[in-house]
Amino acid sequence: MGELEGAGGFMNIIQIIPGSGGSFYCGNCLRDSKYFNALRAEGHNVTKIPMYLPLFADEHDISDVPIFYGAISLYLKQVYPIFRKAPEWVDKLLNSKPMMKLAASMAGSTRAKGLEDMTFSMLLGEEGEQKAELDHMVNWIAEHCRPDIIHISNALLLGLARRLKEKIGVPVLCSLQDEDVWIDPMQPQFQKKIWDLMHERAKDVDALVSVSNYFAGEMKKRMNLSGEKIKTIHLGVAVEDYKYISPREKERNVGYISRMCHKDGFDIVVDAFIELKKKPGFEDVKLISTGGSTGDDAKFLKEQKRKIKENGLSESFEILPEFEDEAVHDFFKKVSLVSVPVRIGEAFGIYLLESMASGVPVVQPALGAFPEIVKLSGGGVTYKPNSPEKLSESLAGLLSDPEKLDKLSRAGYEGTKANFDIHAKAKDTLELYEKLSQKE
Repeated sequence: MGELEGAGGFMNIIQIIPGSGGSFYCGNCLRDSKYFNALRAEGHNVTKIPMYLPLFADEHDISDVPIFYGAISLYLKQVYPIFRKAPEWVDKLLNSKPMMKLAASMAGSTRAKGLEDMTFSMLLGEEGEQKAELDHMVNWIAEHCRPDIIHISNALLLGLARRLKEKIGVPVLCSLQDEDVWIDPMQPQFQKKIWDLMHERAKDVDALVSVSNYFAGEMKKRMNLSGEKIKTIHLGVAVEDYKYISPREKERNVGYISRMCHKDGFDIVVDAFIELKKKPGFEDVKLISTGGSTGDDAKFLKEQKRKIKENGLSESFEILPEFEDEAVHDFFKKVSLVSVPVRIGEAFGIYLLESMASGVPVVQPALGAFPEIVKLSGGGVTYKPNSPEKLSESLAGLLSDPEKLDKLSRAGYEGTKANFDIHAKAKDTLELYEKLSQKE
């Protein structure tokens, strides 16, 4: 690839990003990719360093940068120590593109439960079982790049920071988004150990950047951090990349855009839709879903399709298999509102910004950062409790009121442009980078 040369005050930036392989709608992958584009648009050199799996299905994010910590070899080395002594050709085979695609679709490739030891070991960094992979990554960056700053995607990767700072000698910062979603399903005895280790490893980074005020407070408690260590920079989208269409110009369809799984509340949407269709006046309404799934979700997804069929709604239900690039715009053209009723809320939910930038109001449970985003944007409503009955009631109220739906559509579009513009957020991020660089 050659060295990355900074010029004219511009920065060389490294983003270290774990990938999902494109098997499902990955909000964190999308966040990092959008910042990558926005920082480059400002004239800076940005290099993605992918971990575990490719970021997207068609691998448009990968050029000649290798995938570090390949998911399959990483797992085998953790569980079966004999693989740690395997020859180099075995690693190359396991990290080949066909194997990566297979791993992305496999059950458990994104499941926290059962991966407690590996998570702990990754946080140990140079003291963990993956120290050889860490040295490989750090040496590659040292040889091929000349970064001014290194940005790690989430706090589960804090184990990388100490060696990166030692070898590269530049500021390292870390984003905070949904680490609790990974840790909370783990066995209780592991949870405290991991949060405590994350607290210790947070000392190795120069700053932590939360995606919402809600999540900054949450991580301050969970990681036992001081407030000055965490800065909030909300996520953003480039509104000009989306096509605004008023709900008045579309059919009255309900949309769901996220991984179709229990955690993200896909069954809540399905049950709410079934309830909605029992009410008079909603005969025309369809449920259109996209966002993909993994092998872990197969049984769950089959059950949701069964409920739809048993209620005679198969003709009113559609799953769109593609959700990247132009396909996401096609999805938003088909729906008048979107709901992703994540069971415990989320640190943000970038699909909310994508929806509102497309003129699609959002209907979200009053959990996590959802109230914060809806209030700042003005482009939706929240409800509680997070039950199918309450969601169905909220959907019915909006679909029966085209004037309110249109008002929320316009407010959400303008609110996203005013408060969640990716270019403004990129400038905030660059300002932080420059402050950290000046301290070095």
